[in-house]
Amino acid sequence: MTTEQRLTQVFVELADTLVDEFDALDFLSTLTDRSVELLRAEAAGVILNNLRGGLHVVASTSDAAQVLELFELQNDEGPCLDCFNSGRAVVNVDLEEARTRWPRFSARAAEVGYQSTHAIPLRLRDSVIGAMNLFCAGSTPLSEEDLAVGQALADIATIGLLQERAVRQSGLLAEQLQTALNSRIMIEQAKGVLFASAGLDIEQAFRLMREYSRSHRVPIKTVARSVIDRELTTDDLRGA
Repeated sequence: MTTEQRLTQVFVELADTLVDEFDALDFLSTLTDRSVELLRAEAAGVILNNLRGGLHVVASTSDAAQVLELFELQNDEGPCLDCFNSGRAVVNVDLEEARTRWPRFSARAAEVGYQSTHAIPLRLRDSVIGAMNLFCAGSTPLSEEDLAVGQALADIATIGLLQERAVRQSGLLAEQLQTALNSRIMIEQAKGVLFASAGLDIEQAFRLMREYSRSHRVPIKTVARSVIDRELTTDDLRGA
């Protein structure tokens, strides 16, 4: 399969979720997964503005990326924050060279094995609702074509969250984002249950829940609740 064919598949996959009642968390998880694949990164994460003045980590491809995004927010420094505040992409950042600009973030990123990073805004016209961070183990530059692909993926995500009715009714967007955040908390609890009951690592637990969600066509938050309530076991998830 050519790169162009795969890119077309990804856009179709994301576009298919643009319906009235889509799962925002699963949608953003797909965005980060496909961005890592297409842009040759090791990990990705998304932060969103909840419209109440707060930024939150909503999706990530790995536990390390999630922790690093949280560290960025807690320390108020890093490429994703600069990207969100400016509404412009921050790309091809060598983290060793960025130690003066973001000393704590750069040091923490190096500790978990990342050498370079990129940040792409989730925006619609002048409205910036979040940003996506890409983390790379080596020096993996984004070309202008790569950046165009990354921005197109981020734009689709923004449209999926806002939609025409959410643009008219800011309360609906706040509700969507809050639902995604609540779902994230529930999923983290379910990961802990699977870790304690079956010794699954965090990323494996999340992957099993997502696969079960997709194969049974139920929201991942519903799967997580069933795991927490002990209605679904590890054997059930593996048999999906």
